[in-house]
Amino acid sequence: MSTPLESEQGYASFEVFYPFYISQHQNRVSRRIHVIGTGLMILAVPISLLTLNPWWLAIFPAVAASAWIGHFVFEKNRPLGLRHFVWSLMGDFRLFFETVTGRRPF
Repeated sequence: MSTPLESEQGYASFEVFYPFYISQHQNRVSRRIHVIGTGLMILAVPISLLTLNPWWLAIFPAVAASAWIGHFVFEKNRPLGLRHFVWSLMGDFRLFFETVTGRRPF
């Protein structure tokens, strides 16, 4: 039996969703925007915690806006986060780690 999250998104698992996520990130510029933005978010959280300065988290809206620009301008599609927020965020992190480990071209 599927959970409400699965039935809402129409995908049985993240592994089923991820190929669709990748299909929506074919443009190299858009992928680079996503990878750099995800890296900045990964850095902002520990810096915010270490400095006890929550202003570092203000980077999140700018990163999200740049990713949307990547979709609308370069990919010519709608950001997946509008429809599949959790799995899209998981896809962002997987894309980031595949890229920094050399398994996916930057």
